[in-house]
Amino acid sequence: MELDPLLLSRIQFAFVVSFHAIFPVFTIGLASYIALIYGLAFKTNNPKWERLGAFWTQVFAVVFGMGVVSGIVMSFQFGTNWSNFSLATANFLGPVLSYEVVTAFFLEAAFLGVLLFGRGKVPNGVHFFAALMVSIGTFISSFWILSANSWMQTPAGVEIRDGIYHVVDWSAAIFNESFWYRFAHMGLASFLTGGFVVAGVSAWFLIQKRDTELHRKALSMTLWLLLFLTPLQVFIGDLHGLNTMKHQPTKVAAMEGNWDTQAGAPLLLFAIPDQDQQTNHFEVGIPKLASFILTHDWDGVVPGVKEKPPELQPNVPIVFWSFRVMVAMGLLMVLVAVVGLFLRRNRAYMHSRWYLQTLRLMTLSPFIAVLAGWFVTEVGRAPYLVYGQMTHAEGVTPSLTGGMALFTLIGYFLVYACVFAAGAYYLTRVIRSGTEGSDSHEDEKHRPKRPLSAAEASFD
Repeated sequence: MELDPLLLSRIQFAFVVSFHAIFPVFTIGLASYIALIYGLAFKTNNPKWERLGAFWTQVFAVVFGMGVVSGIVMSFQFGTNWSNFSLATANFLGPVLSYEVVTAFFLEAAFLGVLLFGRGKVPNGVHFFAALMVSIGTFISSFWILSANSWMQTPAGVEIRDGIYHVVDWSAAIFNESFWYRFAHMGLASFLTGGFVVAGVSAWFLIQKRDTELHRKALSMTLWLLLFLTPLQVFIGDLHGLNTMKHQPTKVAAMEGNWDTQAGAPLLLFAIPDQDQQTNHFEVGIPKLASFILTHDWDGVVPGVKEKPPELQPNVPIVFWSFRVMVAMGLLMVLVAVVGLFLRRNRAYMHSRWYLQTLRLMTLSPFIAVLAGWFVTEVGRAPYLVYGQMTHAEGVTPSLTGGMALFTLIGYFLVYACVFAAGAYYLTRVIRSGTEGSDSHEDEKHRPKRPLSAAEASFD
């Protein structure tokens, strides 16, 4: 069987990026939560807040380490699997990714050391400032990464000469047409991910009746955050969808499973898209609702996938179902947050075992939503690397063979499986050790010397 290096390279990049994405989307939200906790500790001088901050800092240390390990590989792939793309876009993507390192990674690395190892060594105000800088650093990092990705979705500020992109307007390129929608959407997704993880872990401690007073406070704060952010994310997602329809109509057509351009398009709740036949089977939908959502007009015109020839169409089944998984997870998160509001009477949300168990299960929901949304974004852009300008086939490394691509794909899979298994095991031990073991180090000889050692739970 002949191995297709292009297909294998796309699978490899999708696997690596998907694996990596779950870590920064969590650490961005968690870093802001830790900064808030240390701010409360500094303001109130209450050791309980410091203990809670120390516990979540341990979790942050493990997840941050896993994110760094998984993220390093991505930059290698640009050179090994996508050399034509790297050469063509280097004038823009090279500086932007370098800005991410200079302005964000250095900031995070410097103050992360103070955050992890500074407890009891620096004043509380300095410790809070370090947590704040780490939080700001994560958002600066996401700014540059999303600018680069958004430019690939809606390229601007460049001109192509001899197959090479040259930047003619840096402002237009960085702040391209889809950037602010993606940045807001991803920022809220990060807060929701951190919020649901904190809520789920706090609920588990309440079920276990461990340090209940502290985790009741943590859960109460988090549920207020989720109550406001979940509907806001729906609103931002709607604006993002309208922007996508304007600049990438074929992607929206695939999201809706709409093959033919039509007015009054239905919102399909269920369908089995058939790429070969260019149609759907077993459709179940709500008449005209897709048109109303996308155009705010019941008889608005929704583009069809068939406006593009088959070779320029994305994989409709993947985009269609990924979009529905993302929306379903989003609506479920809204529902859980609203139920929490109703259960605030007599503080029932802190005692209702069924609700606490629901919060535990909901810990995975934002990760599923993020991955599904990422599939919609990236698969829906296909077959383009730079939308409308450079295809995957044009960007792949010419000398890459199918055997080479398969070898590295298997290697990445095995290594990442080990990293994830070890990280998940260690993270579980850190959480099970609880806040009771998160007191400040009192003896210098017990002070950790490495980032992962900041989590006091032994790996053994």
